[in-house]
Amino acid sequence: MYPPMAGLTDLKLQRTKPAEKPYKLKDERGLYLLVQPAGGLLWRLRFSLHGREGMVSLGRYPDISLKAAREKRDEARALIARGINPSAHRKAARAARADTFEAIAEEWLLMQKAKLAETTYDKARWMLVELLGPYIGRTPMKLLAAPEMLGALRKIEARGRIETAHRAKQRAGQVFRYAIATGRADRDPTQDLRGALQPVVSKNRAAITDPIRIGELLRTLYGYRGQAGTETALKLAPHLFVRPGELRFAKWEEFTLEGKEPLWRIPEERMKMGTLHIVPLSAQTVALLQDLHPITGPHGYLFPSLRTGARPMSENTVNAALRRLGYSKDEMTGHGFRAIASTRLHEMGFDPDMIEIQLAHAERNKVKDAYRRHRHLSHLPERRRMMQDWSNYLDALRAGASVVPIKRFG
Repeated sequence: MYPPMAGLTDLKLQRTKPAEKPYKLKDERGLYLLVQPAGGLLWRLRFSLHGREGMVSLGRYPDISLKAAREKRDEARALIARGINPSAHRKAARAARADTFEAIAEEWLLMQKAKLAETTYDKARWMLVELLGPYIGRTPMKLLAAPEMLGALRKIEARGRIETAHRAKQRAGQVFRYAIATGRADRDPTQDLRGALQPVVSKNRAAITDPIRIGELLRTLYGYRGQAGTETALKLAPHLFVRPGELRFAKWEEFTLEGKEPLWRIPEERMKMGTLHIVPLSAQTVALLQDLHPITGPHGYLFPSLRTGARPMSENTVNAALRRLGYSKDEMTGHGFRAIASTRLHEMGFDPDMIEIQLAHAERNKVKDAYRRHRHLSHLPERRRMMQDWSNYLDALRAGASVVPIKRFG
């Protein structure tokens, strides 16, 4: 057994060795280090309160240094001087933290992780933890009322993210309803905020729809030099005209490139309308994908992040590339490729229903929506011809064609 010490030093702690049985290295004013046979070094504080002996844990060495342990000791002794048991005080503080918006949001997110698509989960976490967390994260749920929620949401509005503020309000409401169900909140204050946020004003996405300027855009895109994934994403976007998030999260296992009917099957959990979306692939699209396959394939994301293959490229990558190419946000955006396709395909005389199906647009009438989901699968040949004609048309514009076709191209 090691002899007791009047006070510890950093050098003494560094030389500490375990023994067959636990032993204590005493510091000062009740603080000591418990040395365990397995090598654990645990700070403890022994104290007396109301005539009774007590002990409280202060952490593990070297995570908690000698200096930090003494600071924790002094804080605990200050509580004892006021007649407060430091161990009970810590439990109360831990319980209070468990009832905060941040703690309950994390708990709710953990439950949703298996239910939500990866993109949806990431956005929910971003809204609850990163956007709302700094303003209301440490506040107990029962103390959060409408004014506090409105103040946090207006911080988001002040950044110009009106729609995001509305979505964050909806997510917060889900967390409040969960807190109510688990007995940690009495009501949902987001219900009192109807009409309090700025309305979302829908606006057209910036896009170039003049055929000659589309040709110029395509030539510029094909002249872009950067990361292989970014180059390919810029070239694919006009041919596929899917939503930017659908392209960004594309995975190799969703593609069938071999055979006469190559396809991209986008899972329902990644689609805005929650239904499987099939994209027939033109010969030009297949060629671009085959060029990319040796670089980022055969598994995972087509466009992985430069930092980790576990995540896709940033949602700003395509738009940032467009800016570097000289296109302002009021002139062209990643979402604008959908507007280009919609505008030109309608003017080229294609079946409007086939265009809408390929764009995966919503159908308000539920009966029509069910019928459309069925047609989504049964009209693949017609949509395949449309997608091939569209790619041929883009190639013609890129080569310098200036005609504006009225009927189908091809």
